[in-house]
Amino acid sequence: MLSLVQFKKEWNGASQIIEPVYNELSVAYSGLVNFYTVDVELENGLDREYGVMDIPTILFFKKGEIIDHAIGLTPKNILITKIENAMAPASNKTH
Repeated sequence: MLSLVQFKKEWNGASQIIEPVYNELSVAYSGLVNFYTVDVELENGLDREYGVMDIPTILFFKKGEIIDHAIGLTPKNILITKIENAMAPASNKTH
């Protein structure tokens, strides 16, 4: 299953702006996608462990691997496209 992890700081303006969008998507994709939030000031070092340099950052995980990301104030329609693409089954290409 696809998992999204939002890295944020409570006081950060961009984090506050993206929060309602992230929450709305978590409701829309309930049961299809797991949504998690990490406050980098409370979970010290987790951001560095995953190479997060800017706040907010949303990492897309599938089978424990980062498959996509969104950095900063990413528009809702872009996040939806990224979620839908990540959820799409891998194409069965034959050569």
